[in-house]
Amino acid sequence: MRQIIREAYAKINLGLDVVGRREDGYHLVRMIMQEIGVHDTLTVTAAGVPEGAPLIRLKTDSTEIPIGPDNLVSHAAYIMCEAFDIRDEITIDLQKRIPVAAGLAGGSTDAAAVFMALRDLYAPSVTDGQLQELALPLGADIPYCIAGGTRLSEGIGEKLIRLPDAPQCCLVLVKPPVAVNTGMVYRTLDSLAGYPHPDIDGLIDRIAAGDLTGMADKCGNVLELVTGQLVPVIGQIEQFFMDRGAVCSKMSGSGPSVFAIYQEEEKAAQALREFKETADFSDCYGALTQFVYR
Repeated sequence: MRQIIREAYAKINLGLDVVGRREDGYHLVRMIMQEIGVHDTLTVTAAGVPEGAPLIRLKTDSTEIPIGPDNLVSHAAYIMCEAFDIRDEITIDLQKRIPVAAGLAGGSTDAAAVFMALRDLYAPSVTDGQLQELALPLGADIPYCIAGGTRLSEGIGEKLIRLPDAPQCCLVLVKPPVAVNTGMVYRTLDSLAGYPHPDIDGLIDRIAAGDLTGMADKCGNVLELVTGQLVPVIGQIEQFFMDRGAVCSKMSGSGPSVFAIYQEEEKAAQALREFKETADFSDCYGALTQFVYR
């Protein structure tokens, strides 16, 4: 029996722009992706079985996600078993900490962790780039979750360019108890006659300069034009933290999660305490975290 433990980190979008759509319906994006400290933990155990047929078992402490073959984690394991002729019993124990359906790539980062864990156990010579190609059909965010760090993501999410590390800061991460249909958000955006685009190139420049305040000024998410109208509490949460000293507060992905950037941990922690004590937000998830670098 062999075992490996991997942390699967959430991501936020410091910038997210939609620049077109392919004929197959996939949207073309330009995004600045950033790994953050909120993470799930996956323990992957491999044991030989007499019949020599792969068997995937998924266990989790979460009641919010399916544990059958439709889970991205199980899909990732089956893809690896087929690609590398793995015929063992694979048990995956998922400790879920990233909020579900939150715009934080929780499912994608868990799948990425399985791709990397099984690569390390069975095919250590496979590069991250090769693993990303294998993972892309399962989800456009998974290649980024394999790469991690601070990256420009283009195409449908598969074109990744490493950027300098984003400036150090403290983050408050919040998720209101609502769900957002990502497909509907993109379809609604498509129906708009036009919309302002965030300055992704300017954001890259500010990150490269190590300018936290300038980076915060350039953060933007075009999908908030849609999700913000559907879920007004997103704007209310952003304003709450801006009123308490955040240099930036924006939605991540298609929502509904919100992150607030602070220069000082003490201010961030105080703002989070006040947030949790506010009756209107008492049912929201909230956490203090930071950027993760690779």
